[in-house]
Amino acid sequence: MADPKDDDASTLLQRSYDPSPPSDVAFTLTVVAGPDVGATVTVDDTTPSATLLGTGPTCELRLTDRAVSRRHVSLEVVAGALRVVDLRSTNGTRVGALRVGEGFLVGGEILGVGASELEVTRGLKTSKVTPSFAGGFGRMIGASREMRRLYPLCLRLAQSPVSLIIEGETGTGKEVLAESIHAEGPRASGPFVVFDCTSVAPNLVEAELFGHERGAFTGATATHRGVFEQAHGGTLLIDEIGDLDLHLQPKLLRVLERSEFRRLGGERAIRVDVRVMAATRRNLDREIEAGRFRDDLFHRLAVARIELPPLRERRGDVAELAAAICRELAVDPKTVLSGPQLARWNAYHWPGNVRELRNAILRFLAVGELGPLTDGSSPPLPNSTPTSTPSPIDLVEGVLAQGLPLAASRKLVVEEFERRYVERALEKHHGVVTEAAKSAGIARRHFYRVGNRGGR
Repeated sequence: MADPKDDDASTLLQRSYDPSPPSDVAFTLTVVAGPDVGATVTVDDTTPSATLLGTGPTCELRLTDRAVSRRHVSLEVVAGALRVVDLRSTNGTRVGALRVGEGFLVGGEILGVGASELEVTRGLKTSKVTPSFAGGFGRMIGASREMRRLYPLCLRLAQSPVSLIIEGETGTGKEVLAESIHAEGPRASGPFVVFDCTSVAPNLVEAELFGHERGAFTGATATHRGVFEQAHGGTLLIDEIGDLDLHLQPKLLRVLERSEFRRLGGERAIRVDVRVMAATRRNLDREIEAGRFRDDLFHRLAVARIELPPLRERRGDVAELAAAICRELAVDPKTVLSGPQLARWNAYHWPGNVRELRNAILRFLAVGELGPLTDGSSPPLPNSTPTSTPSPIDLVEGVLAQGLPLAASRKLVVEEFERRYVERALEKHHGVVTEAAKSAGIARRHFYRVGNRGGR
């Protein structure tokens, strides 16, 4: 006899899966005015991320028009139309004489960028690549078309040694995707090491990256292996690469190009075999334009690129992700995913993405409808304004009433306490995170994580 839990999971997958076939529509954009007359790009719905137009090296249609920004506009086929989004360009994007921030084209329009004009032509796609029918990739979960079209590229990249940049908003799962690519590739038996550029004091970043010898500086009482050595034979993810100090970027570039370095205070060159991935929430093209990120380092890292979509654009994935989070917490998904509750969550914008969804589930399990279902950095969910704040006794009783295992119950209580502690500290210091973290006796990065639990 089938396990009822399997039936629940199957129902959730069917509810979240987007069964509609891919569109056979494609759009071709041809430059008809400007310095790049004749240049073309074709866009359909099989590409793993939006097609970029601009002067930057990662753009599929790279123009030489100086009035065009590095990433000027993104192009994507959605429901048989061409979605055009201006990426906060310097000189704007036009459709005919109308300046637009976002719009949908059907073919026959003239798209203006900088001093260039492009004719938009509608046709049939010739690409043979179709979205995967999988409901996930490694630890990544999602059966929406936006996620499924990423999986074929992820599988190819898993077998490749090239450097990779994963872009996306905070909480979209960049670290999870990087680890999944590592686990599906030939380096799976090697280490997967994560270095977060925002979690280490700037004066210690170099020692953490490359290591140091004993006595290299005050406090260096023993030899320390840096993350490059720790990742030898495996993969190193440099998280939030856009926050790496400018003076360290040429040193990182040298290691990437030569696969060797010296520890601080060392004289011997150390060779390593490491695949490097980078993740960032920042727009690195804008960071380059602002002089905060080196163009040559970007070129070296961006051999391949994946842009993770925000949760608000992943139609149907909320139910599947919520069910997975519940199973991780040893909770029956039906406890959380009632019809009205799921409808509210599907209608929500989720600015904190998957991390915020996890927080909402933890909070719901802990305090039910008595507490707001956001992490405090976002507006409340529809109809979720609390009428009162539960007492500590109410909180514990609410968790005990769930009948969860001890470990899961303890986790819920501790995380709710930490959330309230962070809110109280921020209120006391008028929202200044640095001062609030100092009063709590923890680093600012850890302070963020305590108040905003969940996967990256």
